[in-house]
Amino acid sequence: MANLSSIHILFFVFITSGIAVSATVFTLQNNCPYTVWPGTLAGRGSKLADGGFELAPGASRQFSAPAGWSGRFWARTGCNFDSSGKGRCDTGDCGGLRCNGGGVPPVSLAEFTLVGDGGKDFYDVSLVDGYNVKLGIRPSGGSGDCRYAGCAADLNAACPNELKVMGPQNNVVACKSPCAAFGNSEYCCTGAFSTPQTCPPTNYSRIFKQACPDAYSYAYDDETSTFTCTGVKGNSCGVST
Repeated sequence: MANLSSIHILFFVFITSGIAVSATVFTLQNNCPYTVWPGTLAGRGSKLADGGFELAPGASRQFSAPAGWSGRFWARTGCNFDSSGKGRCDTGDCGGLRCNGGGVPPVSLAEFTLVGDGGKDFYDVSLVDGYNVKLGIRPSGGSGDCRYAGCAADLNAACPNELKVMGPQNNVVACKSPCAAFGNSEYCCTGAFSTPQTCPPTNYSRIFKQACPDAYSYAYDDETSTFTCTGVKGNSCGVST
C-alpha cells in the first residue's frame, strides 16, 4: 500500500481482533480536512455504532463487532442534519444521521464477514453500487492472503459523462454503476445475464477495473476482488474524495 501522500487516503478504519477472537474492534479515524458521516449496515448481527454518526476532521471513534458479524461501511459526504438527526447527504444518504438502511447509490463500500468459513475474515471494496470516494482496506498481523483491497483512484475525475452525478456546486460528487445508469440486464447481471458465463465484464466495468484492480468492478468480479485473512490483528480502511 502506498503512503498517505501518494494515494490521498484521508479516512481510516482500524480493525483489531480480541485475544479470544470473540470480538473485533473497529476504530474509525477521520484524517480529512472536512467532516464525513460514516454509515454502517449489518447483514448478519446487530447494528454497529447506531447505524451512523458524524466524524469531524482528526476525530476517531471505536466500536466492536462479534465473531460472525457481517456488514458494510461507507462514507457519506455533503450532509446536513438537524438536532434530531433528520436531513440528507449529497452522497451515500441513508435516511438520517443514524442510517435506516444502506446508502443510496452510487457509493463506495467496504464489506466484511468476520470469522466466516474456515475461521477466516472476508473483506472487499465494492464499486458494484458505483463510486463516491476513494476507499481501501489493509489488514495487518494475520495469516493468509491478507492483501490490500481498495480503490485509490479518483473515479469521479475519470467518470464517463453518462455516469456522472453532479453536486449542488455543479461538481462531480459520484459515478454511477452502469446498472444504475441504464437498468438493463447486461449491466445488472440479471435475467438472461444472471451467471458469470453470461455476464462478462463490460466496457464500463473495465474502466472501473483498470483504475481500481483490487476492487469489485461488477457483480461477478469475485476472483480478483474478494480477500481473506486469518487471525487479523488490525486492518485499516480509508476513503477520500
